[in-house]
Formats: sequence, C-alpha cells, structure tokens
Amino acid sequence: MTPGIVFLGGARTPMGEYAGKLREFTEIELGTIAARAAMERAEVAPEEIDHVVMGNVIQASSDAIYSARHVGLRAGIPIDRPALVVNRLCGSGIQAIISGAHMIMLGEADIVLTGGMESMSQAPHVVRGVRWGWRLGHASLEDSLLAALKDGYCGYYMAQTAENLARRYEISREEQDRFALLSQQRAAAARAAGRFAEEIVPVDITTKRGKELFDEDDHMRPDTTLEALARLKPAFSEHGTVTAGNASGIVDGGAALVIAHEKVAEKRGAQPLGRIVSWGVAGVEPEIMGIGPVPATRMALERAGLTLD
Repeated sequence: MTPGIVFLGGARTPMGEYAGKLREFTEIELGTIAARAAMERAEVAPEEIDHVVMGNVIQASSDAIYSARHVGLRAGIPIDRPALVVNRLCGSGIQAIISGAHMIMLGEADIVLTGGMESMSQAPHVVRGVRWGWRLGHASLEDSLLAALKDGYCGYYMAQTAENLARRYEISREEQDRFALLSQQRAAAARAAGRFAEEIVPVDITTKRGKELFDEDDHMRPDTTLEALARLKPAFSEHGTVTAGNASGIVDGGAALVIAHEKVAEKRGAQPLGRIVSWGVAGVEPEIMGIGPVPATRMALERAGLTLD
C-alpha cells in the first residue's frame, strides 16, 4: 500500500474542557480557525485547495449540516471547490484524512483540506414531538449529548462499554489508573517542552475579565497522582473500574491538516511533515467498542508490511 500522499501542514485549536472557554464557539467556527492556520502553515493558498473534508459527529449548531462546506467558505476557499462532512464517531477526523487521500489517489484532487471539529458543549437539549403537538401530558427535555453517548443498539453508554472491555480482558482498576496517570504526565511534559505550542493556533475569547488569548489545552490535570486517582469512586457501577479520572474527557476543539500528492509537494519544493503509509478500519462488537483500534492497527501494519517492533 503506497498512497503517495504527504502532509504539508496542520494546526489545531487548544482543546477546551466541557462548558469551558470554547463553549461559545460552534463546531464550524472552531474548524474554520484551524483550517485557516493549517493552510497558512502549509503555505497553501485557499484557491489551491481542491476539496474540503471535515469530520464531525455531534451536529450542535443550527447550520451544522453545512459544516464542512461552511468551513471551506469561511476560510476563503473558492465557492466552486466542494466539501464533504464525514462521521465515523471517534475516528471521524482520521476518516476525513483517509477520504481526502482517496480523492487524491483517484486523481480527483491534488491538495485537500482535511480535519475534524466538535463543540460538545453546544449539544442542544431537545423536545421531541413538539412538531405535532401533545393531546395530553407533559413535555420533557432530552440531553442530546447524553443520549448520543449511549449506543441504542447494544443499550450501553460509552463508559459502560469500557467496563465490559475491562472485565473481558481483565484490565484492573490500577492498570487503568496508571495508564491515565502516564497520559497526564506525558501531556504535561509535551506542553512544558513546547511541543503542543507548535500545533496550536491561539483563539481569542471573551471572559468576565475581558478579552483573552486561549493558547493552551485546559483539560489536562498535570498535578494528578496515582493516590488521587485511586480515591475516586467508580462512576458507572458500584464495583466498576471506570472513574472520572481514568475515563476519556469531553472537550471542544478543531483541527485541520493539508494533504497533497507527493509529486505536487515536490514541484512546490515543500518539506512535508510526514506521509501516509497505510490505514486500517475494523468493526467490533458494540459492547466492547473500545477494542476497535486493535484490529484496525493490525490491519494497517499488515498493509504497510510493518510490525510493532
């Protein structure tokens, strides 16, 4: 598998914690901020983009159905360049890159703007049935975010599937806490070394104190300790292992990446950040959806002729 596709440049907003500093931004606004910065860093003009592909799961804003298209237009990309929004749940941003790669491999495009965007904070509450009215009874609000986190096919919330996975593969609470701690430590070290600063495009925000520049992820907990994690109670079942400290977070943000055919990069004299070697996509039991990256990784390695070693 030799796609011949390279990364010319990319950017992302800081990741803002749920109901935090980015809560007033729609997913489209976050995607646009990242898109503009990605093109600038890639030294690619908007009119050079052939297609826009963005990943988005929770369509929170009123114009969310136009999301990828509006990102392209707001970022200055010409009207005649089409756009596509994709949803592969947690892998939507990666799928956007893969879909863009497909276009390049098929000769439909030379340069594609790809990425992902989410405003989980703006997921609305909805009242179902209002369009037809009620003959009798009370109306109730449904939290669309909470509802989305439950898989109606298997009947489990996302965190409950993590509990299922932990039981099946005998992953202890301590192992999960240690991994969560390692993740926090690595994130803190990367931030201290300025690695995230190279990726992030600062966002102008308005707070009670006035205008501010938001330029660091604020969902990290760098002072986390194993002892503090161990004190947290299971969040989803009395004898469970998933807690607020070792579960995945809910954040807002946008990221974008400009990809191109390697021959285009050569003609431009560009220095790519990297190249696509292969990819893999796999389906697993919904009850243990978190195991999905394992067969997908094996597939990608096999296609590339590589091993984990």
